[in-house]
Amino acid sequence: MPRKKKEEITETIKEETKQEVPIVEIGSSETVEGVKADVSEAVDEDKPKKKKEVKKLSEKELKRVMTDTKETLVPLTDYIACSVHLGTKVITPDMRKYVYKRRADGLAVINTNLIDDKIRDASAFFNQFAPEDVFIVSKRESSWPAVEKFSEVTGIRAFMKKYPAGIITNLRLDNFFEAKLVIICDPWVDKNALNDSLRLQIPTLAICDTNNYARLITKVIPSNNKSRKSVGLILFILAREYLKSLGKEKEAKELKIEDFAGKIEQVNEDADAAAKRQETDFRKPRDFKDRREGRARYGV
Repeated sequence: MPRKKKEEITETIKEETKQEVPIVEIGSSETVEGVKADVSEAVDEDKPKKKKEVKKLSEKELKRVMTDTKETLVPLTDYIACSVHLGTKVITPDMRKYVYKRRADGLAVINTNLIDDKIRDASAFFNQFAPEDVFIVSKRESSWPAVEKFSEVTGIRAFMKKYPAGIITNLRLDNFFEAKLVIICDPWVDKNALNDSLRLQIPTLAICDTNNYARLITKVIPSNNKSRKSVGLILFILAREYLKSLGKEKEAKELKIEDFAGKIEQVNEDADAAAKRQETDFRKPRDFKDRREGRARYGV
């Protein structure tokens, strides 16, 4: 390639690559404003950020906040003394959400706050029905005294020992009646009553232990349903709240837990210490020589 052509090509490339650079005077307003903006940004970065004011609590207020708990239907010590929170070694998928943890011996521990919330919810639902539209079923012998007292106080029909087949499904029976709510003490043992209520699409309120399936039950009360004291305490609360809804405040105040659950040992220690003690307290063995004495002694 000749030398002249090379020079021409290089000159054209230089002309194309040249960029027009705007010339700004030093004293112009644009430069002054730009410098001011840069300086203000630098100053803002150097300034320490304001901390949010944290309110300091006194020792009394701090203690009240740390120890304050919501008001339960009965004292927490009564729940623990009646072993309401103790489940079984089996945990079904339906009851897993109510379980807090397992004890050293494998028994499930139900969350006491959830028990109180569910009893409150079930009680509000139960208060909507008239006594003649409700009946309670319990085939397990340990809960018969509580069910009998519950029926006596509220005027609700109670079926113990054996549930009469077809009593709410067979129109030809002499003792047939229509029900709008069924209370079940154990969905597994009282499955005949549960099946009849599901067939007729009647709402059910059941005391469910950790080994029960509760997906078809309208209102679930997670609790120990094998102990007389546990079932008795729950029925005592339901009866008391039901009488209050009927306007019988005097009769509700006269009710005693001992009438439903038998004699309860008073727990003098606080709830946390009692729960910690029960983690290592294994279930007492049954007295197989005298079953009645064993049930009365251990509440099983």
